[in-house]
Amino acid sequence: MYIIGLGTATPLQRYTQRECWDALRASDHFPNLNSRSRAILKKVLGGDNGICTRYLAFDNLSEAFVETPGTLHARFTKYAPTVAAQAGENALRDAGSQPGNIDAVIISTCTGYLCPGLTSYVSERLGLRPDALALDLVGQGCGAALPNMRVAEALTASGRCRQVLSICVEICSAAFFLDDAPGVLISACLFGDGGGAAVLAAEPIAGKRRIQWKAAGTTLSAVDRESLRFEQKGGMLRNILGPGVPELAAKHAETVLTEVLERTKVSRGQITGWIMHAGGREILLAMQRRLGLTEHDLRWSASVLRDYGNVSSPCVYFVLQATLDDRVDGGLWWMSSFGAGFSCHGALLEVE
Repeated sequence: MYIIGLGTATPLQRYTQRECWDALRASDHFPNLNSRSRAILKKVLGGDNGICTRYLAFDNLSEAFVETPGTLHARFTKYAPTVAAQAGENALRDAGSQPGNIDAVIISTCTGYLCPGLTSYVSERLGLRPDALALDLVGQGCGAALPNMRVAEALTASGRCRQVLSICVEICSAAFFLDDAPGVLISACLFGDGGGAAVLAAEPIAGKRRIQWKAAGTTLSAVDRESLRFEQKGGMLRNILGPGVPELAAKHAETVLTEVLERTKVSRGQITGWIMHAGGREILLAMQRRLGLTEHDLRWSASVLRDYGNVSSPCVYFVLQATLDDRVDGGLWWMSSFGAGFSCHGALLEVE
């Protein structure tokens, strides 16, 4: 399988962390938080946490503090199809492909729910064929991009599909929740909205940089499930984010990397590009320590985190796009995502 096109998209509105802090401090919600919570928010939004700006689906930041199930669902309904379709359109354009060439569309999300699913709305907006296979995947959190693409791998390998459109979209502002739990507070300061897409094909395109999907692996650690997941509270999604997540992510990322490299007879020293999910500054630091990487190795992940925040499942599309735009030398690249479950995924890419 080959990645022949990439695309990303965000809502129009972009906010600095300082603007988020000012809006929070001016909100009616702020006095309801205890002094420890206010100190955490001030430190994360006002300090150096690796994030400068985030794209959020608010016309005004004051909208963030109107927390009702209906308001959050309306936000997801409005923005998720639009952002997903824009990312898909950009990926098709990058591939030089047409909507009629797409045999299947796979869309992952965890920040909202629609029935019919997002594939219905996105297929209509992009003008995909009515007989294109449409699959909606949910519940995989930040790690969803690689399982999504592995479904595309199976479809292309079977000969049933020549081109598959893979999309991940998260409107994290549609899962906004505030209370005095530290993990909930930190989540509100980290996540941004966005969508990413890839056109995946059985054959490469002549005259275009070749990105071949060589091998992939995954691990699921159910005993760590409570460290990172959503729960429902008052009809709204509330993020559970435990303090041990950075070390868990690094540990499971190493497990998947080691298994795939052993299976493919590739040494770690042969990896020339690292496409890692930018879950947060502490996660990137844990990856450096555990995998023996440098700040330079993770510079594209850090740049995506700085400019977009943690955009959850679309993140690796953004990081891969940034790496390609930087005209990094080809060779073997490693792409990894992780999220709720606790799940972790990895893929070995050969780039020419």
